[in-house]
Order: sequence, then C-alpha cells, then structure tokens
Amino acid sequence: MSARGATSKSKKKPAKKATKAPLKTRARITRAEPVDAVEPISWWQAFYRVVRRIPRGRVTTYGVVAALAGYPRSARHVGFALAALKDTGGSTVPWQRVLGSRPRNRAAVTIKDPVGGALQRALLESEGVTFDPRGNVSLDRFGWSGLGAKKPAAAPRKRARA
Repeated sequence: MSARGATSKSKKKPAKKATKAPLKTRARITRAEPVDAVEPISWWQAFYRVVRRIPRGRVTTYGVVAALAGYPRSARHVGFALAALKDTGGSTVPWQRVLGSRPRNRAAVTIKDPVGGALQRALLESEGVTFDPRGNVSLDRFGWSGLGAKKPAAAPRKRARA
C-alpha cells in the first residue's frame, strides 16, 4: 500500500447530521404601563367650557361642541371627554345635553349602556326636552348652536323631474 492511500482514509470528514435551522423569534414590542389615574387631555377643557354654556332645556350634538371649541372633526373626542366625567362624581358639566346627530335635523341618545342612556333621557325630560316615539329630539325645537351663532340656511330641495 502506498502512503497516499493511508492518508486519504484518515482525512475523511464525518457525514453532516441533518439539523433544523433555529426558529426566528420576533422582536417583542414593549408597551408603556397604563397610568392609574387618567388625566384629561388639555383640550378637553375647551369641550367642557362649551357644554357648560348649553342652556337648560336645550341640546346640541357632539359635532357642534367640537366645532365651537375650535376642534372641528373631533366629535369622537367630545364623547371621550364626556365619558371621562363619570369618574369625577360631582361634575358641573351638564353632559346629558349633548346628543348624537341623526338625519332630518334630529338628535338622539347614543349611550350604549341602557342604564346610562335611560339616565340621560330622564335628565333631559326633567328639563322639558321631549322625545318622539323613536327616541329622537327635534333640533329645530330644542337645538342649541352656540351664543350668537346663526343656524345655516337649509339647502333648497331639488324637485324630481316629471
């Protein structure tokens, strides 16, 4: 045997074992811990100032409050701000006077909680606001659009072609 043959046998590499590739792990997203006490957003105070100006026996919509406070297109934030009042107990903000907008110049209670919705309706009825059989309030009769604000003129209806 030659020296060559002996060396070639000893230098053989062992066969590779089939191993699974390590699983890729996703980076974990850490979130800030929730704060115990919720502080109202600073511009919620503007909403509260507008709602305090609504006279007794009058109602308005979330969108009107947002616009009068200087934050148009923030009607949802008005709802969040008023919902945060339930934790304050003796609030001076008449939250019950703000309703959700409906077609045909109407508004309605939009609180999903049946107890809260019934409470809002009872408070409004005690102020003299009346509801129709469907639970709507006429904004023509009970609506408030701000001090010195004029209601926009209704657009003329188009007549159907005969």
